[in-house]
Amino acid sequence: MPTTKSPLLVSPQTDSGEYLRISPESAGWEFLNLSARKMRQGEKWSFQTDENELALVVLGGVCHVRSSRGDWKNIGRRPNVFSGMPYTLYLPRHTEFSVEAASENPDIACGWVPTDEDHPPQLVTPDDVDTEIRGGDNFTRQINGIIPPGFDCHRLVVVEVYTPSGNWSSYPGHKHDVHREDAEGNILEADLEEIYFYKIDKPEGYAYQRLYNDDKSLDELILARNSHAVLVPEGYHPVVSAPGYTTYYLNFLAGTAQVLTATDDPEYAWVKDTWKARDPRLPVVSMAMEK
Repeated sequence: MPTTKSPLLVSPQTDSGEYLRISPESAGWEFLNLSARKMRQGEKWSFQTDENELALVVLGGVCHVRSSRGDWKNIGRRPNVFSGMPYTLYLPRHTEFSVEAASENPDIACGWVPTDEDHPPQLVTPDDVDTEIRGGDNFTRQINGIIPPGFDCHRLVVVEVYTPSGNWSSYPGHKHDVHREDAEGNILEADLEEIYFYKIDKPEGYAYQRLYNDDKSLDELILARNSHAVLVPEGYHPVVSAPGYTTYYLNFLAGTAQVLTATDDPEYAWVKDTWKARDPRLPVVSMAMEK
């Protein structure tokens, strides 16, 4: 039965300020941290990356960032994640920074992971984001690559995914919980921790996410609502969006390699050969809608 009491479900704790926080200690894993925060216009928030690399994703609104690595003004432009393409700021370890809300009620999410490498700061603008329409029929979805494999960083991978009303996403179920390479050293599957951070286009909307592994020692069905997060420490993890609602999730991933190499559930992989057309409702967001 679905449950809101799963240890893999993290619910927002407040309507303002830092409303969601995940740490390796709370999640029971090694790498990933997440903080989600809503700010009032003119409000400032300061932080330091210490021994971590960090990605700050502007979910909605506009902010200024001043840091020991440089300053960036007017980051963001979409009012919310359903209104346009993302801005993201990547900051390396040993960086002090301050975020100032430059519009009403900016909504930001920061993900960070430990690193022993140094990489340059980088502002990722909508022009830098590659969009992919993946799947077909009622398992078509949109993926925006914010910090994709190959980005100049150490561990972080960040993508956002849009799933239209009634569609399935992250489907067929795939996993990335074992590091496997072939004889030539090509990565067949990476061991990655992952956070699904949800937004739904209407406040009463929801999605379901199943998490399960091969021996079913993990087998949960989780109800995810707006601003909920689901932890994926292992196993397959497909999602379905409730009819009438568009589901968004922001994925932070980190682990043994800066890749998205995964293994499909062999029981359901056959569906990839069945789709006839891609859902015409996609893309949900694009550069064109902002012009």
